[in-house]
Amino acid sequence: MSYVEMPGAKVPIRMWADPATVEEGAMQQLRNVATLPWIKGLAVMPDVHYGKGATVGSVIAMHGAVCPAAVGVDIGCGMSAVKTSLTANDLPGDLSRLRSKIEQAIPVGRGMHDEAVDPGRMHGFATAGWADFWERFDGVADSVKFRQERATKQMGTLGSGNHFIEFCLDESDSVWLMLHSGSRNIGKELADHHIGEAQRLPHNQGLVDRDLAVFIADTPQMAAYRNDLFWAQEYAKYNRAIMMGLFQDVVRKEFKKARVTFDEVISCHHNYVAEERYEGMDLLVTRKGAIRAGSGDFGIIPGSMGTGSYIVKGLGNEASFNSASHGAGRRMSRNAAKRRFSTRDLEEQTRGVECRKDSGVVDEIPAAYKPIEQVIEQQRDLVRVVAKLKQVICVKG
Repeated sequence: MSYVEMPGAKVPIRMWADPATVEEGAMQQLRNVATLPWIKGLAVMPDVHYGKGATVGSVIAMHGAVCPAAVGVDIGCGMSAVKTSLTANDLPGDLSRLRSKIEQAIPVGRGMHDEAVDPGRMHGFATAGWADFWERFDGVADSVKFRQERATKQMGTLGSGNHFIEFCLDESDSVWLMLHSGSRNIGKELADHHIGEAQRLPHNQGLVDRDLAVFIADTPQMAAYRNDLFWAQEYAKYNRAIMMGLFQDVVRKEFKKARVTFDEVISCHHNYVAEERYEGMDLLVTRKGAIRAGSGDFGIIPGSMGTGSYIVKGLGNEASFNSASHGAGRRMSRNAAKRRFSTRDLEEQTRGVECRKDSGVVDEIPAAYKPIEQVIEQQRDLVRVVAKLKQVICVKG
């Protein structure tokens, strides 16, 4: 579909979703965002749903300002995927051992490594910039300095919620490795700190929603936020890279006879800010639950833990600020899913997938998400599908 344009106070709301299917709370958030004095454009992805301040699944382009809540609290959250030389025929009939080995190698939930991972000892890891990255931790907000040891030990860990590690098969039965995570606790604490700082600034006192508080260009507060934001985005990128390295090591050890090789890793943020230029203006583009889909850009759009995912290439549609959706998107809250579904429902909807099927992940049940095929269909003018994947193992926190 091409987009539907809805009226907004300062800019039109371009929607790659049927407005009739979007809950009123999310529609009101979109209308609120369109009132911001600094806004130059708003694009809404097919996976749109209610979030804190700004919806998940929205792309907000502003001139000279940025809204921390429109990035999300998991700064730099995103996806990584890589195709392997393995095929379905290489996999054992019982996948439980393989899932167990992944969980042993990569801490999940609130877990962390006993000792910080040394990327210099990892197969093929590019360590250039690693030392400089950690030296720059001295320049982040004082309020999180005491978290340095925890941040080093959580580097290369999954987290919980909708984060996952998966073994997938494409339509040619090739095996792919895929994972979804972000900047862990350190990113959340930095986000919470700066959202609080923004809400206290005088220019934000008259906003329709205090969660839409912004930082303005050429101020000390904006400089501090940009510094911490870009550091956290880098943390998230390294976090996924180290997890993928650990994941690949598990696969090499478990399939020694196959001498597994890996293609180049595809990686993309979907909660972040980028400096981009549109219609002759330098803009700060915030993608919260959206990926960059510039012409030729590889992207990853996952479904839920029982459905599947898509590898895509961007078509460079500037109406969406070169963006596409980040996944299927929730159609009900976590609490609503827990009230409505049981572990038996979860077992039924994840049949054929080696994964947790207990009450702790019922809120991640496939029925709590929008149908991924429909979400892909609604953005045919934003991306081209390169591969369709179906998971056979899914590790959750």
